[in-house]
Amino acid sequence: MNVLGFLYVGLATAMLIPAIVDVAQKNADWQAFVFSALLTGMVGMLLSIAVGGALQDGLDIRQTFILTTLAWATLPAFGALPFLWLGIGYADAVFEAVSGFTTTGATVLTGLDSLPPGLLVWRSIMQWMGGVGIIVMAIVLLPFLRIGGMQLFQSESSDRSEKIVSRSVELIRLIGLAYVFLTVLCIAAYLVTGVELFDAFNHALTTIATGGYSTHDVSFGYFKNPATSWVAVVFMIVGALPFVLIVQALRGHPLLMWRDPQVRALLGFLTVVALMLTVYLGINMDLQFDDALLMATFTVVSITTGTGYVLGDFAQWGPPVVGITLLLMFVGGCTGSTTGGIKIFRFLVFFGTVRAHLRRMVRPHRIMSEEYGSTRLSPELSFSVLAFLVVYLGSVGVITVALSFFDLDLVTAISAAATSVGNVGPGLGPVIGPAGHFGPLPDGAKWLLSAAMLAGRLELFTVLVLLDPDFWAK
Repeated sequence: MNVLGFLYVGLATAMLIPAIVDVAQKNADWQAFVFSALLTGMVGMLLSIAVGGALQDGLDIRQTFILTTLAWATLPAFGALPFLWLGIGYADAVFEAVSGFTTTGATVLTGLDSLPPGLLVWRSIMQWMGGVGIIVMAIVLLPFLRIGGMQLFQSESSDRSEKIVSRSVELIRLIGLAYVFLTVLCIAAYLVTGVELFDAFNHALTTIATGGYSTHDVSFGYFKNPATSWVAVVFMIVGALPFVLIVQALRGHPLLMWRDPQVRALLGFLTVVALMLTVYLGINMDLQFDDALLMATFTVVSITTGTGYVLGDFAQWGPPVVGITLLLMFVGGCTGSTTGGIKIFRFLVFFGTVRAHLRRMVRPHRIMSEEYGSTRLSPELSFSVLAFLVVYLGSVGVITVALSFFDLDLVTAISAAATSVGNVGPGLGPVIGPAGHFGPLPDGAKWLLSAAMLAGRLELFTVLVLLDPDFWAK
């Protein structure tokens, strides 16, 4: 409760930024953010004062699970308050806030071009705060909790952090500074390509966070300069890289980035798929090479990293593109980045485990060891990754079936489930596709998808373990 109180106070402080924007624009909606900030800040201060000093020995594993889940579940509840003040329905407000903090980018709002500036800034700030929170959780908490193979990075993260700094708190500070630096750099890059300051600020926040909220209904289709889209591609990829390695690169060790297996795998995967889609678009849509390359690369990077920006309705590019984008929703970026999805390192561990099993089928008595970089893959780690993959795909399947009870067609249901658990953003189909939004869905479906976005952001097991009676046993 003490830690949550401090988080609420920080959230309340952030709410004052869109209030200032509305005041500057002489928009009366600033009152919604001020009242929301006062309520959130008051709850936070009361919690901190009421239980201040109660925690003396640090958090144990069970407390860490509970704190992580409560933080991600309650922050969007307070973040939804400004939407409620402005007359947006409760289900829609919570959905929008959850989508923001989890950097999913799915939206129920339309007419973004005419919305109050403060509201647009608040959507971007939620994603930006969620992005840095995801990084800290992936680097500090999940390896400690040994979720889905994340223990692989427990020793590596400590080794790397010792080369940079001696304490994890200092590492988090450096990551925060790098996050701010890259955001400012992204703003500057957008400005150079001719984007106005307001759009540059908002899109930089959601690009680095791989969130995908835009200030325009047509997303990046609004910007006519191809250089703007290429800037987005670059910084979406940056947001998908491990921030521990980004810190090291900024401190003069860029080659360490290339030595990481998941970085090489991610860049190679994006290159191959983008080139294949470029050829397809060039042949089937009769596009010039540079146009086809931009549209293909932008779409592949946006969906794979879970950002969710679109240049156009890629669902109209043909069934093969729809199939590819559905598969890309499951991929994700690197560990310790702002992305969602299964993550590249889990695919590497999975394929390594399958390869080792195939070799043992041919030579049963042969002793083989699979490695990830310089780390040997233990049976426990391989099992952890396989268990995560099964639970991940099973969750998408269960949510798909549940959504079908709301009379959604199969394409809409499965893409909504995949995009929510993977924290991607746009779905497929006539309602939630790249040219649509989640507003027309029934409120029950929105609540279900909000829970799916939270569970996906918490790597599933963080939530599921709370349902185990043994977790609560003394």
